[in-house]
Amino acid sequence: MRKIGIILVLILLIGGIGGAVLATWDMPPPTQRMEKVIPNERLPR
Repeated sequence: MRKIGIILVLILLIGGIGGAVLATWDMPPPTQRMEKVIPNERLPR
C-alpha cells in the first residue's frame, strides 16, 4: 500500500512540473503561410 502512495505522489509531482512548464513556455507562433485550395464541389450549398 505504501508503494502505491509513493507512485501516486510521483505522478502528481511530474504532472505538476509538466503543467508548469507548459503554462510558462513561450512557444513562438508558426510563421509559414499555408494555403489550401478547396474545390467548389466540396463546399456546402
